[in-house]
Amino acid sequence: MSYAFPIRVYWEDTDAGGIVFYANYLKFMERGRTEWLRSLGVEQRKLREETGGQFVVSETQLKYHRPSRLDDELLVTADLQQLGTASLIIGQRVLSKTEQEQTGASAPVLLCEGTIRIGWVDAATLRPARIPKQVTGTLERYSGSMTQPFKP
Repeated sequence: MSYAFPIRVYWEDTDAGGIVFYANYLKFMERGRTEWLRSLGVEQRKLREETGGQFVVSETQLKYHRPSRLDDELLVTADLQQLGTASLIIGQRVLSKTEQEQTGASAPVLLCEGTIRIGWVDAATLRPARIPKQVTGTLERYSGSMTQPFKP
């Protein structure tokens, strides 16, 4: 399995119909990407302080498959799909452990999937820049095999 980050659905995540509001999947994915990078030793605040740059989301593409509800246990995955000089494309999925347990499925059930492009910019000007070598070097070591074990 890809790197996976556990999340539980809270009241604040749901809409009037009692299901997760569609935009909140992007928040879940943001947390998953941040924790994935942290698991690789890439701490974004420290990186900004050291280099003067930061990642920003420049493009998203999502497909919703099934709803999630209050108290559901989810897993958010992250896989590096493409490493460029100024951006990354990360494949992400939101899976339901709750639905897996309820249905007896052999794996967590897919709720939402997509790709997120994050670009590196100069924090002061927000102009595109090269991703620092300490980041690309770290990511290159995992390229093609982004299988960080799930650690709760």
